[in-house]
Amino acid sequence: MRFLPIVTQIFLWYAIFDSIESTQGGNLESTEIRGFHFTDIVAYYLLTMIARAFSSMPGLASGIAREIRDGEIKRYLIQPIDLISFLLLTRIAHKMAYYAIAILPFALVFFLCRDYFASGWPPWSVLLAFAGSLVMGFLIGFFLEAAIGMIGFWFLEVSSLLFVYMLFSFFLSGHMFPLTMLPDNVATVVNFLPFKYLAYFPAAIFLGKIPEEDLPMELAIEACWLTFFIIVCRIAYARGVRRYSGFGG
Repeated sequence: MRFLPIVTQIFLWYAIFDSIESTQGGNLESTEIRGFHFTDIVAYYLLTMIARAFSSMPGLASGIAREIRDGEIKRYLIQPIDLISFLLLTRIAHKMAYYAIAILPFALVFFLCRDYFASGWPPWSVLLAFAGSLVMGFLIGFFLEAAIGMIGFWFLEVSSLLFVYMLFSFFLSGHMFPLTMLPDNVATVVNFLPFKYLAYFPAAIFLGKIPEEDLPMELAIEACWLTFFIIVCRIAYARGVRRYSGFGG
């Protein structure tokens, strides 16, 4: 089911590029929108699908808030178990199990779409940066959503806040379209936010849309965002536990 939306995206962008081709002349291969050809767009969506599979944390924030509301969080307070570390290891296990099953469908789709990767495989340095961005994207996604879940210590219901976050994350992460297609003044603001590291940034690295000389700085900024959300999550948990009251068995 994860691959079905990519089909509609391919048809949509094919229609967009075809309309530009018919109005401006030229051919589909030469038509370009903000540095992306049609083949780049298809490859981009395949890569963002992988990035989102790493960074998405379904049920994490709502699960933390539910355990706080139902009192199940007491088990982490009376046993020598750190809640955040336990949930992180659980998510790592979940992702490992997911990719153990999904690696064959992913490989098949990428094999069938290999012609869309016109530039071929990037050099090893870029591949290492791509892998590092995926790992940090996973950690940013985890600690960001865990921090949202910690709001349950102050408010019993976080579903509305989580809905707003998911809406902004889906749009500002570049999952809907490459962030370079935003107006320049908007793109300047969006590039300062952490959402792009959840989808756009890994795909842009692989496709060579980010110059190699800029990769160390961009990865350093991503690491800074990761550190920030780790600290926020830890502080929110520590302060939340201080004001938490558990009753019953």
